[in-house]
Amino acid sequence: MDLAQIRELLKVVAESEVAEVEIEQDDFKLVVRKNPPVVMMQPPAMPAYNVGYAPLPAYPPMPASPPPPASPPPNGAVPPAAPAAAPEPAASAPAREAPAEAPAPPANEHEVRAPIVGTFYRAPAPDADPFVQVGDRVKPGDVLCIIEAMKLMNEIECEVAGTVTQILVENGQPVEYDQPLFRIRLD
Repeated sequence: MDLAQIRELLKVVAESEVAEVEIEQDDFKLVVRKNPPVVMMQPPAMPAYNVGYAPLPAYPPMPASPPPPASPPPNGAVPPAAPAAAPEPAASAPAREAPAEAPAPPANEHEVRAPIVGTFYRAPAPDADPFVQVGDRVKPGDVLCIIEAMKLMNEIECEVAGTVTQILVENGQPVEYDQPLFRIRLD
């Protein structure tokens, strides 16, 4: 098969609906494939779920705005202003409690905060001893806990040297980003 025949074959395949042609002669084999059109499909939208970590804020209903006038008033007269709707008193909105904030640590204490959202674990396994207890001395690089996020176990390491004075989260409890986990009295 010579170059002219191959060019003619390519031209025929390009103009036809054929997706693939294979020719084999003695020790010569030629396969011509036409790329199928690429179809991009967008996956269906997933519904959003409230996982219940924090209640959604309750906003008072918005007052309805008056409809715009159908036509301009005659002789350039200014239309009378609609009375403003009085805002509803705050007492009618459902009460929302603010989360109880732990008091700020003293100047000689360091607060270890969650670097990610996930589930807090004090030990490497359910039957293992906790990484640290209140009163334990720690140094930079010591593992304090594990936070599981998306089935990945992330070891949280200590950044300072000192003594653990408080563990602010219970084992197995979900934690939020930047939530205080430990307090360490600095050496």
